[in-house]
Order: sequence, then C-alpha cells, then structure tokens
Amino acid sequence: MGKGDVINSVIGEGSVFEGKFYIQGSLEINGKFEGEIRTDNQIIIGETGKVRTNIIAKKVVVGGTLIGNIKADEEVLLLETGRILGDILTPILNLEKGVVIQGRIVITGGQKKETKKIVEESYSTGPVMPAMTRRVNGDKEGDKESGKASAKNKE
Repeated sequence: MGKGDVINSVIGEGSVFEGKFYIQGSLEINGKFEGEIRTDNQIIIGETGKVRTNIIAKKVVVGGTLIGNIKADEEVLLLETGRILGDILTPILNLEKGVVIQGRIVITGGQKKETKKIVEESYSTGPVMPAMTRRVNGDKEGDKESGKASAKNKE
C-alpha cells in the first residue's frame, strides 16, 4: 500500500460475506466473499481470502483465491500464493514466482489506445524487407536451368 492508503474495511478470516459492497477507500478480504465489489481505491485479497466476483478498483493485490475478472486503473500485484481464474485488464502487472492463473491478460502500459492497435502500429514501423523477386528470364543461371529442362523434355 502506498502512503495515504488506509484499509477502512476488512472481511476477516473465518467470515463470509455475500452481496454488493461499494466502498470509498481500501478493502482487505481474508475470509470468503461472493457478490459485487467496487471501490475507488485498493482491494487486497489476503492468503486466506476466497473471492468470487469481478473486481473494479484502482489497485488490486491477490494473495488468495479469486474467481472473476479484474479491471484495475493503476496496478495489479499477484503474490506467490495467488490463484486466479479470470481475466485481468491493467496498465501494470506485477507477479511473483508461484502464481497460478488461467485467463486473458491485457496490459495496457497506461496507454489510452486499444492494445492491439499499439502492438500492430509498433510492428509496422521500422525497416521494411525489400521485395525479393527471382529473375528467371535474362538470368544466366535461370537460362541454364531452362536449357536443361528443355533438353530433358526433348529426349
């Protein structure tokens, strides 16, 4: 957590919460949560956290289990104990060795353009391969090859 970030809501280990949770500030989940979460700040899923939801937040840290998608405005951190089944959309993704994830990951690098267009534009700039054409007529080796083929066909 950065300076000024305060965890003002916690779902403790052994607790179960079902429903919609809209908060200002950060939320830490160490128990079980199923429903909908939205925050203007950070969501932390602790090692013992078990969550089934789509997350929309500024920052997301996953150390437990998440079934659902993540859309982060700033950053996603996946700790070594993190287990995720879902897609991630974020400008920055940090992950530790040991993370288990299945899903589609889109890292925007903070760009506003569609990620696919950024990559395609990047690929299309730079040096271009010159057109490679093989001369058959007028090429001495091509003429030899043509002559050999003609001689064989006459036999």
